[in-house]
Amino acid sequence: MTSHFALTTDFALRTVDFGLPQRIISLVPSQTEFLFDLGLEEEVVGITKFCVHPSAWFQTKARVGGTKTLHFDKIAALQPDLIIGNKEENERAQIEALAECYPVWLSDIVTLHDALDMMLRIGELTGRAEKAQEMVAEISTSFQALQQSTVKSRRAAYFIWRKPYMVAASGTFIHEMMRIAGYENVFGHLDRYPEITLDTLAAAQPDCILLSSEPYPFAEKHIAVFQEVCPDARIQIVDGELFSWYGSRLRYAPDYFRSLWETLRFD
Repeated sequence: MTSHFALTTDFALRTVDFGLPQRIISLVPSQTEFLFDLGLEEEVVGITKFCVHPSAWFQTKARVGGTKTLHFDKIAALQPDLIIGNKEENERAQIEALAECYPVWLSDIVTLHDALDMMLRIGELTGRAEKAQEMVAEISTSFQALQQSTVKSRRAAYFIWRKPYMVAASGTFIHEMMRIAGYENVFGHLDRYPEITLDTLAAAQPDCILLSSEPYPFAEKHIAVFQEVCPDARIQIVDGELFSWYGSRLRYAPDYFRSLWETLRFD
């Protein structure tokens, strides 16, 4: 592993100049897990407080703050030779400030293709191209099989937040996963993560309402209010990681989507 990746372009079309990284900081939970699965145990020196997978890293790796509240002093102390972030999950001003001092590689994930491309690129820039290619091939095959078996579509609303209520709409990775899993997003005509009211939800008449486990931790106690507003809709707490994490956790998403469809008992 002696290659030099001198001019690597990230998803923001910025040219990042660096050699094979030995001290990596990851600012995104799903990408942190992917780095672990690539076998970069020694190379990753810092993560965020939201990087909960793998649990061993969460317990032992240095934490540099939250995804949007980075501590620059902690980052400086780790002396990174590569910082890996994401356009949506990290704050632009903080990323730009970091890029003045360190090589920063930024992803921008909206589609499944984006996610797989990110995995291949990170595999190349960390010297783990073969391992990344293996994972991408596995994920691609699983999703192709899922899409071939997904012949029906149900109108769905996907909630990510409460007080105010917020849903996933177009231009998001969650929207992409909903489509692939067989759901028509009733708020797909809106952009990103709009706030909505329960009256708006009732007017949309979804067949099912998906309440995400993250970032807001929806629980069974929250179902009643949605059932009152949409009495005919099926309502389910869903694993937010499997709808929104775009790294190696995608290996588990197709089977989960099949199981969820059966749980909702769609004919």
